[in-house]
Amino acid sequence: MINVAGLNFDYPGKRVLHDVTFRIAEGSVTALVGPNGAGKTTLLRCIVGLDRPHSGSIHIGGVDVEEDPRAVHRQIGYLSDFFGLYNDLTVRQCLTYMAWSQKVPQGSVAARVETVAKEVLIDNMLDRKAAVLSRGYRQRLGIGLALIHDPKILILDEPASGMDPEARIQLSRLVRRLRAQGKTLIVSSHILNELEDYCTDMLVIRDGRVAKHVVLHEFETEAKRTLRLSISGLSDKHLGMLQQRPELVLENIEGETVTCGLRGGKEVQHRLLVDLLRSGLPIYDYHAVAHSLQEAYMHVAESTGGNTGT
Repeated sequence: MINVAGLNFDYPGKRVLHDVTFRIAEGSVTALVGPNGAGKTTLLRCIVGLDRPHSGSIHIGGVDVEEDPRAVHRQIGYLSDFFGLYNDLTVRQCLTYMAWSQKVPQGSVAARVETVAKEVLIDNMLDRKAAVLSRGYRQRLGIGLALIHDPKILILDEPASGMDPEARIQLSRLVRRLRAQGKTLIVSSHILNELEDYCTDMLVIRDGRVAKHVVLHEFETEAKRTLRLSISGLSDKHLGMLQQRPELVLENIEGETVTCGLRGGKEVQHRLLVDLLRSGLPIYDYHAVAHSLQEAYMHVAESTGGNTGT
């Protein structure tokens, strides 16, 4: 869906992006993460055609961004980190104006405005002026403006900025709904635990370079996870049974609870539990600590020798 190849971008006297290459699959939700100043916003602006790279190529749905930016704009909705609103217009008028700008069919504009307003939970604010909106509601309106033409791709730069906890939860739900509709999303944020709620991939940018493109379900399969088993009447015999399992490494024993390292994902965990129960091990609690986006990021940061700021 999104193909970036050999992308280089320069500000006067400084190269910001260095040979950036990656591919975003259709229907995925990619977390774009990295330290401040890594080049994330510049990369997003290049993808949507607002900044022109020094060299390299970007194709969106097979369309070259540099050769036909208008065709690309029809496919993309973009929320920038800092954006302006027409403060004297109402929310309804802001959405209507953007619908006109994006050439939504005239007969569909009013219905589309209502639909998008409900999607981003600002339908109760439609007749209020943008000037009186709180920061969180301005963010919701910004997302609505990006969605108004029903784009296939949505690119959000710090979408949760200024939102309260309830609004952030609602944003996570919205992203999941959009993915279920088949949309492709790139979301840049510093809040890794929120990205974890909905992302399928993580693209790590460090010093203007792609440090790693992680497909999270593959990371989950490969990563060593922590497994805690509580065993009634834990004995040396029980420990011996666990030690015979090649996928387990015993790490700690506290009371009747054994903490082990486990390499593998959900299928490995299921098979292990079935085997242990069949062997007669009296397990009464079995808990695997799932990987997190933060763990994946830390793994990349440590393997690349960088600091861990996001």
